[in-house]
Amino acid sequence: MDVDRAREFLRHNHRAVFHTRRQDGSPQLSPVSCTIDEQGRAVVSTSETSAKARNARRHPSVSLCVFQDAFYGDWVQVDGTAEVISLPEAMDALVAYYRSIAGEHPDWDEYRQAMVDEQRVIIAVTIERAGPDSRRMR
Repeated sequence: MDVDRAREFLRHNHRAVFHTRRQDGSPQLSPVSCTIDEQGRAVVSTSETSAKARNARRHPSVSLCVFQDAFYGDWVQVDGTAEVISLPEAMDALVAYYRSIAGEHPDWDEYRQAMVDEQRVIIAVTIERAGPDSRRMR
């Protein structure tokens, strides 16, 4: 699958399973919401202390299996290199992430404070490969 086609799929489908590697190299999988940022990277929000953030810092080669809300519909796997962006640098990306998935927040000051309180980070994945994908997407 073409990487640009995969990016378009991620712009409209936000449910995913995020794959990182534990310290011993074994897989660690997490259900996440994801989207595409202005630079064309797949982005995920998580807490600073999460396993996926720790793992992505240690082993930045990651994968996402992204699927439709219906789960048994179209899907695509994207692989790439992760960068974990912490606060305060992550705040604009966290706002953009929320807007891309959920639209406007009713109270942006409240949202920003929650991101600080929850120690949120953005994991930005530079997509290097796309596929496999569901047969219907080919």
